[in-house]
Amino acid sequence: MAGRKRKKSKTSNYLISIDPTDLSRDGGSYIGKVRSNVMGTKFTVYDRGENPEKKPFVKESETIRQELAAVCYETNVLGFRGPRKMIVIIPAMDLEERVTIRPTNEMQTLLARLQSGSCENLIQLQNKPPVWNEETQSYILNFHGRVSEPSIKNFQLIHREEPEYIVMQFGRVAEDVFTMDYSFPMCALQAFSITLSSFDSKIACE
Repeated sequence: MAGRKRKKSKTSNYLISIDPTDLSRDGGSYIGKVRSNVMGTKFTVYDRGENPEKKPFVKESETIRQELAAVCYETNVLGFRGPRKMIVIIPAMDLEERVTIRPTNEMQTLLARLQSGSCENLIQLQNKPPVWNEETQSYILNFHGRVSEPSIKNFQLIHREEPEYIVMQFGRVAEDVFTMDYSFPMCALQAFSITLSSFDSKIACE
């Protein structure tokens, strides 16, 4: 799986493909994309379906894009030092299938539902708070050997009711080299997209 940042977009926009040699929007390997807001604090993950705003006459609901995840980074306008704080929303699982979220207007999006508190059929995850280590003078998380170097991009995602179950973790192992692990109920596309959001520059979060 590979991603490419699209040029000439008003906001950060990443194409995701299962073939690193074919990263075009019209390619057969294209499976989805990640788009951010202007400040780089909120991201939405889509599959390869059509944007209902650009295709107003699409009647087949199967062709309208699904929203697979939304990522919100807490703003840090005062510039306090410390780890990033993030919330991730993904569709819930109905038995063995993922609930389908196909918004046809802005009020039905994952971000709008999170803001309004309408989280039925959604799973809300948050980053596991790191612990301050006096010896190293840094914030640390236990990655059980999977992450070896400090980075502001390092994170673990948990559900607040099950803080010991790591749904996803991501961290640095060498210069420009990171490792990613994910587990149920997250899929590979969701996890990979969330890591791309971590790499994107964030005007109000650093």
